[in-house]
Amino acid sequence: MAKGFFISKTVAVVGIVVGAAAVATIIALSVLYSQEKAKNNEVKPSEGTTTTTTTTAAPTPAPSNEPWDSYRLPDTLLPDTYDVTLWPRLKPDDRGIYIFTGNSSVVFRCVKETDLILIHSNKLNLTAAPTLTALGSTPAPTIKTHWMQVTTQYLVIQLNDNLKVGESYELFTDFLGELADDLSGFYRSVYQEDGQEKVVATSQMHPTHARKTFPCFDEPAMKAVFHITVLHERGTVALSNGIEIETVNTTVDGTAVTITRFEPTPRMSSYLLALVVSDFTNVQSIQSTLIRIWARRKAVADGHCAYALNLTGPVLQFFEDYYKVPYPLSKSDQIALPDFYFGAMENWGLVTYRETNLFYDPLISSNANQEQTATIIAHELAHMWFGNLVTLKWWNEVWLNEGFSTYVSYLGADYAEPTWNVKDLIILDDVHRVFAVDALASSRPLSSKEEDITRPEQISEVFDTISYSKGASVLRMLSDFLTEPVFLQGLKAVDSHGTALLPTTVGEIMDRWVLQMGFPVVTINTATGQLSQKHFLLDAESAVDTPSQFDYEWIVPVNWMKSGVEQTPVWLLERSAFHSEMRTVGGDWVLLNLNLTGYYRVNYDAENWERILNQLNSYHQAVSVINRAQIVDDAFNLARAKMIPVSLALNTTKFLAQETAYLPWQSALNNLDYFYLMFDQTDVYESMQAYLRKQVTPLFEHFRNITADWTDVPDGHTDQYNQVNAIRVACSTGVDGCQNLTAEWFTQWMQHPAQNPIHPNLRSTVYCSAVAAGGAKEWDFAWEMLHTASIASEAEKLMSALACTKDTGLLERYLTFTLDPAKIRKQDATSVIVQVAGNVEGRSLAWDFITLNWRYIFTEYGVGSFSFAKLISGVTRTFCTQRQLDQLLQFKEQNADVGFGSASSALDQAIERTRANMEWVSENQSEVRDWFRAEAA
Repeated sequence: MAKGFFISKTVAVVGIVVGAAAVATIIALSVLYSQEKAKNNEVKPSEGTTTTTTTTAAPTPAPSNEPWDSYRLPDTLLPDTYDVTLWPRLKPDDRGIYIFTGNSSVVFRCVKETDLILIHSNKLNLTAAPTLTALGSTPAPTIKTHWMQVTTQYLVIQLNDNLKVGESYELFTDFLGELADDLSGFYRSVYQEDGQEKVVATSQMHPTHARKTFPCFDEPAMKAVFHITVLHERGTVALSNGIEIETVNTTVDGTAVTITRFEPTPRMSSYLLALVVSDFTNVQSIQSTLIRIWARRKAVADGHCAYALNLTGPVLQFFEDYYKVPYPLSKSDQIALPDFYFGAMENWGLVTYRETNLFYDPLISSNANQEQTATIIAHELAHMWFGNLVTLKWWNEVWLNEGFSTYVSYLGADYAEPTWNVKDLIILDDVHRVFAVDALASSRPLSSKEEDITRPEQISEVFDTISYSKGASVLRMLSDFLTEPVFLQGLKAVDSHGTALLPTTVGEIMDRWVLQMGFPVVTINTATGQLSQKHFLLDAESAVDTPSQFDYEWIVPVNWMKSGVEQTPVWLLERSAFHSEMRTVGGDWVLLNLNLTGYYRVNYDAENWERILNQLNSYHQAVSVINRAQIVDDAFNLARAKMIPVSLALNTTKFLAQETAYLPWQSALNNLDYFYLMFDQTDVYESMQAYLRKQVTPLFEHFRNITADWTDVPDGHTDQYNQVNAIRVACSTGVDGCQNLTAEWFTQWMQHPAQNPIHPNLRSTVYCSAVAAGGAKEWDFAWEMLHTASIASEAEKLMSALACTKDTGLLERYLTFTLDPAKIRKQDATSVIVQVAGNVEGRSLAWDFITLNWRYIFTEYGVGSFSFAKLISGVTRTFCTQRQLDQLLQFKEQNADVGFGSASSALDQAIERTRANMEWVSENQSEVRDWFRAEAA
């Protein structure tokens, strides 16, 4: 099935898609591009008008079943163009409030006869009555009444007569809004530079905040052309999606201003609009496209934007080649903002970023910071085509937009930085990450029903791990079994019943991965050759309340090898099937899901598990590095699901004493982290520490040797990551000399603050280790350095390290700082609280802080500030006792009136996860204790 944007019978739907058609992600994009381009007829901007600042109250009628009580716009009107003028004030008025004023003319067509205009408007005060003008020969109906419907965020206009089908009309509104610091809509960001406080007016329209800036039809399918004019203080620069076409200095209402007009946008959704007024400057290059990187003046002068500038050109070129479509706009602006809720936002032609995600300084930033910058830039630039040029009809299909951009961000970054092997990191960063969520009975399918996603908080909630990471993982699987060239071209046979490689249509295969939640565990019995599948749940006894039309059965691509030799792939089309070629004799071993290209876990019979472990312990290189990581991750999660003994899972870590590669080590540490969360306050802890100390010591010595006693840096990108692991784990488990090493480095820095001797790659680990081992002096020094950090990534490392202290008084103080934006920016508050909760000394403190302050946090900070889902998930991930479960249930009951917003699903998942943790600890603590005691000796 498909909705929205068709191109032909033989070429699948792309962009505005649903269900099975969603798999044909980029088929015939060039055809779509030409169709979109034809729609994007330029309309010359009309003159903007200056605004007034008087406000009038608007009545709000009692709730009813009228159209304005629906969160979805009626299908009666379609916008064509907007002419919007905005004037942000970068200084407070006499009441101490920052405001913006503006006016908007929207031209729309009537497609169904109606006497009602519903247009989104939120937290705006009309400063004059709206006016309606007909653009055809028939006069416009007069306005009967108008009001703001606060709950559904509409400006409601009732008319005295019907609008005529096929006629176009122009609605003019004059309005005033607050330029608040809430990180949504048109908002303000404040920073210090050269001892002076500076204010930036910037925007975050996605997903439903354009309506907070001007009245608009604020749904993704309601595309229009935007003509933007901005009035701003002399000496500041205004930016928007299009290039500046006119800049005039003038005086308005006695105030000297600059008026900047921008070229019209292509036809696009309202959530992609961007506006910034600042005194920023830029670095730029002109290749096939004008590329500009904007930031604070000092950041530009310090060279923090150079890497982003050098990277953007190659990444744009890669995607032009990948999509076979030229970059659609005349310029590519990217801007780093001091205050920004999301990591970045793909506004068409003006991409906005947190500073930490756009800046890179080789003297201060780590290789992880550099990789983050590369992959996030690639992710956002991928959206310039997929998401912006071709757009989803409604938010229930967010997974395709975000999942696709996540997947291809690895390809774009790999093109720009080919020595990193960054494509392998999708395993840890996305596949393993989403496995943990999608194995819960409270998970959800990739694709939702439109009617289930209507309210703004529901829309925000689908921008989650499922949409991003499962979307990317499933598309990666599709690309693998189709092959990347076919994935790119699309299949002309998508609607036919088979090719030489596929057992059925792509749509029939992918429906099972898109329309039902979860994923299977595939089990092979190598004695019989029986291959079977079942829905994998971390808690096998949890009730799955979400029905599936496919009864939780998947069509599974199975690539495999026998004793190191790759075999012909097979498909598992039903619950169980026999494949005689998978039977083994003697010492042969079978390995399924090579390089984890399939979105599923694998279990084996006990004998095959033993043979795999023997191979790893004797010569682990016979198994690919991705599969070494996957064997560990599968085993630990199968053990949590009670499908294999926990001792078997722990046995998969024995080969690490000979392992130096990053992926297997990180996979093991991620899984052992769960054991620390469950057992670090029990009698298991000391023997667990001793075992891990034994395993990590060879790795610590390996990196000491290849770095000439820590004076050099490993050559490989992931080797540099594993050097960090070696030091972090060695210090935390008490390997001789490690804590003295980190303490000495930190002390040298404290003695000479202007000369940091710690390599950027190692700073996060060294800072945390030193603060944890130190006291108030070390903590105060880190706090001071946080506020003098010249680049956001360095501040982020220090912010994290401050949560490592063992002093509960300092942790309590740090938590209170999150409620004071002068100390901790709103965008960082969630991370700080979660990091404190990650410290064994801070767990109960963080939970008590959340329960005590939830009403304040939720109501005062709003949807644009705190990531509520991340907050709940992060603070409760250690919960494993009846008392903690009772606290969770009480918290849910006591705050039902306040609500949980985007954390509603996260709270249900936390309750489910806590119950599973309780049962797992009860059943496994004795076996785990005995295993660690035996192996630590």
